[in-house]
Amino acid sequence: MNPFSKTFKLGILGGGQLGRMLIQASIDLNTYIKIMDPDAEAPCKYLAHDFVQGSLMDFDAVYAFGKNVDVLTIEIEHVNVDALEKLEVEGVKVYPQPNVIRIIQDKRVQKQFYKDHGIPTPDFVLTDTVEDVAKHVDFLPAFQKLGKAGYDGRGVQRLKSAEDLGKAFTEPGLLEKAIDFEKEISVIVARRSNGEMETFPVVELVFHPEYNLVEYLFAPAQISPEIEAQSQQIARKVAEKLGIVGLLAVEMFLTKEGEVLVNESAPRPHNSGHHTIKANYTSQFEQHLRAVLDLPLGSTHIKSLAAMVNLLGEAGYTGDAYYEGMETVLQIAGVYPHLYGKQTTKPFRKMGHVTILDTNLSSLQNKVSVVRDSLKVISK
Repeated sequence: MNPFSKTFKLGILGGGQLGRMLIQASIDLNTYIKIMDPDAEAPCKYLAHDFVQGSLMDFDAVYAFGKNVDVLTIEIEHVNVDALEKLEVEGVKVYPQPNVIRIIQDKRVQKQFYKDHGIPTPDFVLTDTVEDVAKHVDFLPAFQKLGKAGYDGRGVQRLKSAEDLGKAFTEPGLLEKAIDFEKEISVIVARRSNGEMETFPVVELVFHPEYNLVEYLFAPAQISPEIEAQSQQIARKVAEKLGIVGLLAVEMFLTKEGEVLVNESAPRPHNSGHHTIKANYTSQFEQHLRAVLDLPLGSTHIKSLAAMVNLLGEAGYTGDAYYEGMETVLQIAGVYPHLYGKQTTKPFRKMGHVTILDTNLSSLQNKVSVVRDSLKVISK
């Protein structure tokens, strides 16, 4: 495989913001990118060398797309794995591998994988029906998660007591014991086919209290060197046991007792690594490309204290996106907006992110507050 050949093609399933940032990283490597996405106006459409509209869950569409690339990767795990398995058998290099995607796709299978391989994770029980959930009322409070199709906070809800059983999901899922955690943290690890691995410094995540998606993060996390080392070791273990080739984001809880527990993983670039574009020697997007193209992995050392604020569509606004307060934040040193090319905003849709750099933690935190208060995604 020669990724620098003029005939080489890298295929990416998914044309959203992650694919867009993969394309931005691929320009420096002069890599030909072919994208498939169900949205005719996906953020990647006008940046990719070749864009195909098609359902990522359709066997024939995914198979036909993959037959015409040298390496196939993903920016979203909700794809047709049967097609990926057939492509792999026929010699197409599919990274992350179909068996890894299959494990990650179903949170039930994913959680059992952690348990079977001695990876610390919160206690859980598998459920198939509402009646199953009701049998485990003594397990509450817990988070109920759908096994499949959950994404960006959808398919996850907190059940506090028997009074919440009326809103329980009816589809197969799991109950995960609610953890009284000190911090939510994340480690991104990259792995090549030869087993070479690199981890990014641990980041500290702050989730939106209602919509269960990352609101902002700080990098590196304010934790002890021992917890840093333990967290990275756990992320490496998950990647090694999966045998993944590519990027893996491992979200974890740090309990008040100092225990690190794996929440869930994503086999692709992740929201918890967006700041690396500006803050680290190698971004998560370049690192993913290096891993799937079988190139030496880059240095993950951080160059500066950093934060990342997600730009979410404001509640009550749907329509053509307008970025109110952009001029204000652009005047602040070390503030870098990244917009995702989505023309239409709607409440809590991810429209972009802002990376913030500073040499002083207090100053960094102040800049985060100013950006969050000043920059709003509305419609006009």
